[in-house]
Amino acid sequence: MNIQDLKIIVTGGASGMGRHFSTRLVEMGASVAAADLNEDGLASLTEELADAPGQLATFTTNVASEEDVVALINGAYDAFGGLNGLINNAGIFRDGLLVKRDRETGAIRKMSLKQWQQVIDVDLTGPFLCTREFAAKMIETGTNPSVVINISSVSRHGNMGQSNYSAAKAGLVADTKLWANELARHGVRVAAIAPGFIDTPILQGMRPEMLEKILKGVPMRRAGSTEEIFRGVQFIVECDYFTGKCLDIDGGLTL
Repeated sequence: MNIQDLKIIVTGGASGMGRHFSTRLVEMGASVAAADLNEDGLASLTEELADAPGQLATFTTNVASEEDVVALINGAYDAFGGLNGLINNAGIFRDGLLVKRDRETGAIRKMSLKQWQQVIDVDLTGPFLCTREFAAKMIETGTNPSVVINISSVSRHGNMGQSNYSAAKAGLVADTKLWANELARHGVRVAAIAPGFIDTPILQGMRPEMLEKILKGVPMRRAGSTEEIFRGVQFIVECDYFTGKCLDIDGGLTL
C-alpha cells in the first residue's frame, strides 16, 4: 500500500505518538481521521495541518464505547468516501502494585478493580471494538487491501506496577496474531508495534533522576523518538507481505 492512498483512522490522535502519526501521514498525503477525547488537541491539530497535502478529519471518540466506535468508523468512511487503514493507538495508564503494605500505617493497599478495568476498557476492549467494526466495514464494502496496526508496548512482557497495562498490551499482541489469521482471506493485514521508552509528554514529565535510571537499562542508552516509531508504521503500511507479527522498537530493551 502507498501512504498517499491511505484513508486511515488514528485513535488517540490528538497527542503523543498518535498526534505524530496523524501529522506525518497527512504531511505525506494520506487522509487521516484522528479520534480522541481531547477536543482542544484535535482542534489544534486541525489548525496545524490546514495547509498539509493530505486530508484531516477529527472525531471526538471514546474507544471504550461501542456506540462511539460505530459512529467513528461510519463517520470516517463517509468523510473520505472509503477507508483502508486503522491504527489502534489510544491508551491510558493507571499504574500501581497489585498489593503493597503502607510503610507508615502498615495497611495493605491493592490495585482497585476500577484501576484494572479502566485500562482494560481503553487499551484492550477499545482495539477490539475498533478492529471489529473496521473489519466488518472492509468486508461489507469489499475493500482490499487494508491494514490494522496495533500499538502495544514492551510492557507486554510484564512490568512491575502495571498488571492492567501489561495484560492489555500482551492481549493486544495475541489478538494481532489471531486477527491476522482470521482476516487474511478478506485482504486485511493486522500487525503490531511494541515501543520501548519513547520521548513523549509522559516520559518528559518524569523526574530527571528517575528517567536516567530507566534509560540505563536500555542498551542504546536513550529514549526513542516518535518518528522512529512512525518508521515502523510506514514499514507495515508499505510492506504488503507483513502481517501477524509484532515489531519491537525498543532500543534493545527486551534483548
